[in-house]
Amino acid sequence: MSPDEMDKRIVRYGELKPCTTAFIDAHTPGSNQKENFTIVGGGVSESADQHVHIEDTPGFNIGAAGQPPKCRNSMHSHSTAEVFFVLSGRWRFFWGRWGTAGEVVLEEGDIINIPTGIFRGFENIGTDYHMVMAILGGDDAGGGVQWAPQVIEDASEHGLILGKNGKLYDTKSGQVLPEGVEPMPLLDDTELKQYPELSTRDVVPGFVARYWDLMAMADSQPCKVIGEEAVLKDKPGFEIDLIRRGSITSEPYKSDKHEVLMVMRGHWRLGWTSQGCQHERLLAPGDTCAVPPELTHSLEATMMGEASIYRVRNTHDPAGATHWL
Repeated sequence: MSPDEMDKRIVRYGELKPCTTAFIDAHTPGSNQKENFTIVGGGVSESADQHVHIEDTPGFNIGAAGQPPKCRNSMHSHSTAEVFFVLSGRWRFFWGRWGTAGEVVLEEGDIINIPTGIFRGFENIGTDYHMVMAILGGDDAGGGVQWAPQVIEDASEHGLILGKNGKLYDTKSGQVLPEGVEPMPLLDDTELKQYPELSTRDVVPGFVARYWDLMAMADSQPCKVIGEEAVLKDKPGFEIDLIRRGSITSEPYKSDKHEVLMVMRGHWRLGWTSQGCQHERLLAPGDTCAVPPELTHSLEATMMGEASIYRVRNTHDPAGATHWL
């Protein structure tokens, strides 16, 4: 792989292009200052304005949300996996029809694997603009989003209508539903009963992992964070490891799987050989790199101090395997 080809597979934190109209709550007070980033794959955005950095999907999608303090993401559900880790700040994750069934506060580096089939939301409870990174199961992650009824109703009062085709229409800008396109129907009481109201005790023990616990377990080899035999046991269509200084050598290796590197802390040197020449790129916190299968490459932290990377690889498991029972 040439350096130019690799550069196309690296998304720098400082070059992320946000979308402020990605979702149905883009005009709703309290949620109208969100920035959505689609990094790998099409993601779940409902807006044609969303910029996709890397269109190819490796069996999962990578995205991010940046929000100022007290800004929240409204109640929604997914039929495929949705995993978050906190890149910066403090975030409160909450769930249930009204967001009152349970909650947990995550610090930097903490990770949560939210069960499918429950309504969830999250908000920045820090003092500055901060960001969370997201891994979504499946190539078509946008096909399984369902909004709680009150979110659709609130959005309509502020000029946004979601069509049954999954696209947003802004009545404040003069847009109307196209002929033949009906508005997205609200879930009725019978359908809403299919979404469980899980307590904090139901979710936190099996679906939340703390960064410093994972760092301790990654002392001599990568810590398996999400997977069949990981800290958070699941088969969502991908697996996640945490790599720190000392848990991986600088020796070249390759995998038959797609590998996405998401830098949490420190600076990392990615090395590879192409046509007999050695190449390298430096990865910084917030950068994302999509390494293709069978590419022999190496990873090495470049300086002393805290250094960590979340590594995501595709598996052959169904993308909606995340469970809560």
